[in-house]
Amino acid sequence: MTLRLSTTKPAIALLGLLSLAVSALAAPPAMLVDPMPCATQPCATQPCVEQDGPGSCVAGPCANPAAPHAIWGVDGTTACNGCDGGGEVGWDSRGAIDWQRYAQGEYVGHARTAHVPEYRLRVDDSLTLRFMRSRQVLSKPYELEVGDRVRVESLTAGVSASASAETAGATSQDSLSREVVVQPDGMITLPLVGRVPAAGRGIVALQEDLEERFKKYYNVPAITVTPIQVNTKLEDLLETVDGRGGIIGGRQITQTITPSGTIQLPSIDGVYLQGLTLEEASREIDARYASVIPGVTVTVALEKRAPRFIYVLGEVGQPGQFELKGPTTVMQAIALAGSWTNGSNLRQVVVFRRGDDWRLMATMVDVRGALYGKRPVPADEIWLNDSDIVLVPKSPIEVLDDFIEQVFTRGVYAAVPVEVLWGQGFGSVSSIITTR
Repeated sequence: MTLRLSTTKPAIALLGLLSLAVSALAAPPAMLVDPMPCATQPCATQPCVEQDGPGSCVAGPCANPAAPHAIWGVDGTTACNGCDGGGEVGWDSRGAIDWQRYAQGEYVGHARTAHVPEYRLRVDDSLTLRFMRSRQVLSKPYELEVGDRVRVESLTAGVSASASAETAGATSQDSLSREVVVQPDGMITLPLVGRVPAAGRGIVALQEDLEERFKKYYNVPAITVTPIQVNTKLEDLLETVDGRGGIIGGRQITQTITPSGTIQLPSIDGVYLQGLTLEEASREIDARYASVIPGVTVTVALEKRAPRFIYVLGEVGQPGQFELKGPTTVMQAIALAGSWTNGSNLRQVVVFRRGDDWRLMATMVDVRGALYGKRPVPADEIWLNDSDIVLVPKSPIEVLDDFIEQVFTRGVYAAVPVEVLWGQGFGSVSSIITTR
């Protein structure tokens, strides 16, 4: 092997490179230890029955649940169950593990546990809200609203025998039986009595009021008020969210949670949903509507999650922003960024994170052993969160090389000839050749 070093590099850089190269060449290649006999595996709580040599257990903890598609390897959660001291397990703790339960169907993937026990809403989540009538009995008497329609009837109106002196000339055309609509000012209009307040009053209260008013004109008014169309606010709401013209249709709308953590809904304005589960969001919206428009229930469904991103920079192939489409670890993030470069320091990878209150946190992990195949289940292989920053720093030798490049090659040597600094004979040496 031939190494070429520019004459503008100091001798210390050459010695450092040669030392590292010699150490790497002299070190024996990392090899896995021989498989451990099943009965001598760490943490074995039951005797293992072997067949056809180590690793072919047919009974005991090694064969269950890995059989019938077991493979010799390390399980980070069970390989050291009950071991004294715990800690990270290595290749010397290999045993039969459940690796290919579906054999050729492994590409489909296992039905793993849910990513989170309960999903909580966040900014930019897109929600579908479906509205429907609750058909529940109200806890208090219904009060008329603007737009409601009622029928006012009287069994005696227009009958001269029961009329007072003031209505002696009345005919059957003066009958009170008619349908009236509660006007925007909350009033209804009837013959003889004129305008009567109706909005905000129950049917019984309105009927008793009309009975008293008509006694001036009839001895026995016998007024009856029958609701014809009520809860018109609910009808207006359902018409507002009616989307039956679309492909899916139905009474539903789609809303995106704003940066303030709210969504805007008809009649109740802003509803704060940040941090709530879907079930909690439905209960909150139902409670808000119950106070203004009874008889409606809203189901909240997650239409689309807000995008999540991580940022990988430093000594990687392609630094940048990457979307989190599923659970992602540090090593997966490095893979997304085009793997690591030769000058990276994988022992001191830094992960920056913002807490729930936006405070800045950081941790340092060592993934070198895992990426070089020496640590099968590294404890440093941590999960990443939204907006995490993964920094793969330069190795010490790379930092030194940059220092030499900036200070000497582009600095001192660029300003002062090499012969002046190192003597007349140094500049004639163009390269240093090392043997294989």
